[in-house]
This record gives sequence, structure tokens and C-alpha cells, in this order.
Amino acid sequence: MAVDRDHVLRSAAALLTRKSTATMDEVAKAAGISRATLHRQFAGRDALVRALETLGLAECEAAAVAARLDDGPAQQALRRFVRELEPAAGLLAFLYSENQLFEGEEQNEGWSRLDARIAALFRRGQSTGEFRIDLTPGWLTEALYGLMAAGAWAVTDGRVAPNDFTHMITELLLGGALRRDEPRREES
Repeated sequence: MAVDRDHVLRSAAALLTRKSTATMDEVAKAAGISRATLHRQFAGRDALVRALETLGLAECEAAAVAARLDDGPAQQALRRFVRELEPAAGLLAFLYSENQLFEGEEQNEGWSRLDARIAALFRRGQSTGEFRIDLTPGWLTEALYGLMAAGAWAVTDGRVAPNDFTHMITELLLGGALRRDEPRREES
């Protein structure tokens, strides 16, 4: 019987999102295959995580394309990007915790390209006056990734409703946590 690699990866991603310390036996069970079959696909945990990184990067790049990052106001593009990336947020949260993959000389060039695209979105928003200029585009990009990971973990743990994911992330990032006075309404 042929093994559906995409099914195995998505099953692994779903499990590792909930339990990052899952063993290869647990991953195999989640995918409905034997450990031997899993090892024929992925020589070990490192190979599996690298394949998940490739999947995560593909999901991010597809979300960036679908979000049309260069179209319309930067705030709208950011909201579209978070919404498009929401289905892969759990996988990205797992990969975010596996950050050693993204450090040093072996960093996947795809992540650098994605970082540049997102930073360009923030830079565009700064140039149009939509975004604060006292925070660098690189920092805003990292903050977005951190919020995405935190949001995915909160949804997975049941602390946050899935329907609130995009709103919580974009509103906190765009508005910050500082409470501002509401403009006074003129009474008629």
C-alpha cells in the first residue's frame, strides 16, 4: 500500500502541535501507519521536522500569495495574511518552538524570503502612515510570528475561540495593548 506523505505530514503536524515531545511511535500511530513505514518515509525525528518545515514554508508562501500583500491598505493585507495562514497556525507554532531550524548557516532561504515579504508589508504601511514608525519592520515581523504562535497554542488549549484567532492577533499587533481614550461622541 502506498503511503500518502502529505497525510503523514499533516497527521504529524496535528499531533506535534498538541504534543511537541511526541515520539516517532506516537507520530506513526497518529498517521495510521507502522513505525517501520514512518521510518521509510523519514529517517528520524530530524528528517520529519525538516519535512514539516518545508510544508510550513509552503503554507506561508501560499498564504502570502492568497493575501495579496501588495494590494490595498497595508492593514487590510495584514489581516488577509493572518486569515489565510490561520489553518497552518498550529504547524507554525510547532516550528516556532523548533527555532534551531531557523538559526545559523543552515537557515532555510525560504524563511528569509518570507521575512523580507512581511517586512516589506510593514515598511509599506509605515510609509503610508498606517503603521508606527518607531518599531522596525523586522521587529513587527517577529512580533507577528510570535503572536501567531501564541494564538495557535491558545486555540489548541481551548483558552481562545478559534473564530477569534485573526481578530485577536491583528488587533493586538496593530493597536498594541495600551488603552487609549475613546473619542468623545458629540451628543445630538
